[in-house]
Amino acid sequence: MENASARNMWGNYLNAHLEHAFEHAPSTTYFGDNEMDANRLADLTKQGVKKAISHSLLGIQNRNEKLPKIGDFIVVTNWSGEAQCIVRTTAVKLKPYFSIDVLYAQLAGEGDKSLDHWKKVHWDQYTTELQKFGREPRESMIIVCQEFEKVY
Repeated sequence: MENASARNMWGNYLNAHLEHAFEHAPSTTYFGDNEMDANRLADLTKQGVKKAISHSLLGIQNRNEKLPKIGDFIVVTNWSGEAQCIVRTTAVKLKPYFSIDVLYAQLAGEGDKSLDHWKKVHWDQYTTELQKFGREPRESMIIVCQEFEKVY
């Protein structure tokens, strides 16, 4: 882990949770694609309001990233890379965009937590993300719905 803030937070977590001493070092990331969103989403996660993050499968594939899996730890940072909290993945579901429901939108914890808000914000996000790869979002695109719990 290159991020000193995240490394320190992970060390503090391990001091209190020796049962996870042999886990792989967690990934370190911020949520969102700009400073305002990253800081807001980190704060919502830290408060325990945000309990899910949504990735486009096409984006993950085009970036050659691994799919998240249950049990993964993530150190969530703000835009500046300062560790805010640690979450652990509790569920990963692949769903077509059109099948995202209000319960999942509420878990995402953003805006007014409505499905309309979730769809608008994420459609815009996927449009920007996929343009880099010469692709565009579709109602049938697969979304990687990653649920998590704040553990530290």
